[in-house]
Amino acid sequence: MKVILNKDLAPLGEEGDVKEVAKGYARNYLFPRGIAFPYTERVIKQFEARKGEIEARKQEKRKDASSIREKLEALNLLIIMPAGANGKLYGAVTSQTIADELTKQGFPVERKRIELTGNSFKSVGKYKVSVKLYESAAAEMNVTVQAQEVKPETKPETARPNRRRRHSEEAPADAAVPVPVDAAPVQAEEAVPVTE
Repeated sequence: MKVILNKDLAPLGEEGDVKEVAKGYARNYLFPRGIAFPYTERVIKQFEARKGEIEARKQEKRKDASSIREKLEALNLLIIMPAGANGKLYGAVTSQTIADELTKQGFPVERKRIELTGNSFKSVGKYKVSVKLYESAAAEMNVTVQAQEVKPETKPETARPNRRRRHSEEAPADAAVPVPVDAAPVQAEEAVPVTE
C-alpha cells in the first residue's frame, strides 16, 4: 500500500516521502498516529502545497547536522570504567553508554544512531565511533576508555582469641591441680537399675 509520510519516522523515511508499506502496518500504526496518509489525489495536492515548507525544514536539519558533526568530531569523549590489571573492563562500553555520556555533554543522540566496531568495547584504549546524524551525514568521533582504579577488597581482621595454648604455656602433666579447702569430697553415685 502506498502512503505519504506526514512526519519523520526512522528508518522508514522523512516527511513528504512516498513509501510502500504493508496494509496492516498502515492501518494499525501509521494512520491512527498521523504519521502517514493514504496516497490519494487529495493528499498529493496538500503535500504539493506544503512542498516549500517541507524543503525548508529539511534544509534546516541538514544545517544543524553539519554543525553538530563539527562539534562531535572535535570532541574527545572520555569514559572511565572499572577494569582489571590487564586492561580488560569488568563491563563493556556499549552504544547506550556512549549515548548517555553524549547527553551529559549536551548532545542528545539516540543509541540507534551510534555505530561501534564489534558492538561494544571490552578493554581500555582509544576507539573511533560513527554517529549517524541526518540523511548521509555522519560524524567520526574519538572515544577514550580509561580504567577506574579499583581498590582490592580487604576483609577487616576480627580479634579472635587464640584458643590453643602454646607448648611453653602448657602446664606439666604431673602438676597438681589445686583443690579448694572447703570443698566436700566427691562420692561416686550408685548405679540404679533401669526397669522397663
